[in-house]
Amino acid sequence: MAIPHRIFGSGSRDGWAAARLVGIDLARGLAVFGMYAVHVGPRDGEGVVGSVMDFAFGRSSVLFAVITGFSLILITGRNPPKSTLAGRQAIAKIAIRALILLALGEILTYVNAPVSVILAYYGVCFLLVLPLYRLSAQRLGLLAAVTALVLPQVRFLLLKMLGSGSSDPEVFTLLVSGTYPALTWVPLLIAGMAIARLDLRTRAMHLRLGIAGVALAVLGFGGSWLALHLMPSVSAELANLQEHDVSPHHWWMLDVDRLTASWLWIASPHSETTFWIFGSAGCAMIIVAACSLAMDALPFVRKLVSPIVAVGSMPLTAYLLHILGIFMLGRAHSLSALFGFIVVVSAFAVLWLRLFPRGPMEALMGWIADRATRRPLARVSDRQ
Repeated sequence: MAIPHRIFGSGSRDGWAAARLVGIDLARGLAVFGMYAVHVGPRDGEGVVGSVMDFAFGRSSVLFAVITGFSLILITGRNPPKSTLAGRQAIAKIAIRALILLALGEILTYVNAPVSVILAYYGVCFLLVLPLYRLSAQRLGLLAAVTALVLPQVRFLLLKMLGSGSSDPEVFTLLVSGTYPALTWVPLLIAGMAIARLDLRTRAMHLRLGIAGVALAVLGFGGSWLALHLMPSVSAELANLQEHDVSPHHWWMLDVDRLTASWLWIASPHSETTFWIFGSAGCAMIIVAACSLAMDALPFVRKLVSPIVAVGSMPLTAYLLHILGIFMLGRAHSLSALFGFIVVVSAFAVLWLRLFPRGPMEALMGWIADRATRRPLARVSDRQ
């Protein structure tokens, strides 16, 4: 079964070999299952299960963000970027997708969705990174590093100066104080855009991508560990927070008034620090490289992972299905609940793709974007 490459309704192969596109969908499918693990999987597990659950927390969403940046470049053209009418259409389609995601995110939040909805934040990030679509891999990589170094500190200062609460303006929530603040998630999308600009037609480049990911992970998580061990006063402040029954996995929920500059040295999930961005982005790069290498070097594995690839080709549909499932069934937080979600959504994705080329939500979003951009932009082209 040939699985088409899609991200929230995109549809450009851009000259890539099918195996490499399947590798991207495989990585995205794993991100979906990681998200399921966070939302319905067992908590406080031990052994292998506990390690897998801990790894998924805060990293599945980062993997999504990196691949989303990657896919934005596929839509706007890799080498070279699209120009003239095709370029304007690609930009307009992404902008419309961003607005749809914003609307969906706000609706789900309004109806009290049972999870922290990321869609609106993604919509904001789409709009923020869209002007960068023509930059080279080197410039995008440099910009990703600079924003990862600067923006977490900017966000921290804004939180300390302006505070945070339920009465925050929506723009401030989406950019600064929310669960997935755009200020600290934009570097992840830019990193994905930089990866998409690389010449990934060879295994050697995938290996380099994996090695670069390892280096970033060591820099982020290892750098945080080293800093905390070299600065006893910082470690003491953070230990004091833990004495108040705040585990590292829940530090992101702390009241902003309790945060000090010591926070900026940690790399815990959703801490929104420079160390966390570097470390988590490195993990995402490792997974993308490993999936692409596996699909390229081991074609027989493709059939085994085809259900995961199918889910990865319709991420918005899979995301909304799991929210609907939690609405209907509640959050059991068990291995059986996680297994059930994975099996049901995988079966749906495989069966759907036997009949249609795209997931239902991806097709709908693509149709809306096509209808909204084709005629207006064509008229602009005719006048020119």
